[in-house]
Amino acid sequence: MSTGSLGQGLSVAHGMALGLRLDGKAARVYALLGDGEAEEGMVWEAAMSAAHYKSDNLCAVLDRNKIQQDGFVANIMNLEPLSDKWRAFGWHVIDIDGHDIAQVARALEAAETVRGRPTIIIAQTVKGGGVSLFANNPKYHGVPPSDAELAAALKELEQR
Repeated sequence: MSTGSLGQGLSVAHGMALGLRLDGKAARVYALLGDGEAEEGMVWEAAMSAAHYKSDNLCAVLDRNKIQQDGFVANIMNLEPLSDKWRAFGWHVIDIDGHDIAQVARALEAAETVRGRPTIIIAQTVKGGGVSLFANNPKYHGVPPSDAELAAALKELEQR
């Protein structure tokens, strides 16, 4: 499901995971989060709750691209040390290169084996990676490229 305000997704996912457990179903729930979203208090309330209830059928994947709508995450609300915070909240943490599909697949497989606590996969990525104009540029988080910028990006991608 998609949610409205940032931060609600993990709470909803945890509720789904608890519901599945109550129904005796072995299904898993996956939640996708952005690192800017992790500034929201509701995310940390859900993190505490999921760890408290040992929701091992819950896996969150956090896109750690370090950019949000208003700029770089570290300038808005620094999250470091992010992995250590999730560990302190009782989660199993897997840090990966989010651009490496093999690492993503292995992390998802590993998450299925964790018992007694939820798992978060922190995927280090580069927003706009692969196109020099867009890479690590907060401008393009919420603004579409101009026709000229799009043409330049497509040309760069064709040369790869």
